[in-house]
Amino acid sequence: MKNLLAVIGIAIVFTYVIGSGLWVNTGDNWYRTLNAPSWQPPPAIFGIIWPYNFIVLGVAAVTIAQRAATTTTLIYLTFFALSVACALTWAFQFYRPHNLSFAALALVGTVLLTIPMTVIAFRTSIGLGVALLPYQIWVAIAANLSYTYSRLN
Repeated sequence: MKNLLAVIGIAIVFTYVIGSGLWVNTGDNWYRTLNAPSWQPPPAIFGIIWPYNFIVLGVAAVTIAQRAATTTTLIYLTFFALSVACALTWAFQFYRPHNLSFAALALVGTVLLTIPMTVIAFRTSIGLGVALLPYQIWVAIAANLSYTYSRLN
């Protein structure tokens, strides 16, 4: 059962990676014409943080599946899947129909859903919790950034 749950966790990460790749397009003319927040991180930061986040999310899913009780792992994976659904809703809403307000709300959902994930990670391993903190912080920054885009445009 632990291996199956680990595979499910990795599948959620792959869904996140593929979905993000399908919808996020910062090279689009529409995106480049938006009024950007003055505090938006430079593109290089995005190129560093996202691979880190995806790797840590995969490591967290496998580690929790291997170390935590099955019920705890199922709770973690449920919150993880829901947070990914919200994050992908943001990506779609922001870049396809350009619904910036709804996109920002979707990222707030991601922020809220990642809080229990982070708590479970810390309860499983302090190191794992610390490793997952940048993701928690990043989605909070992204939600604020997305909200600011919705206000500026």
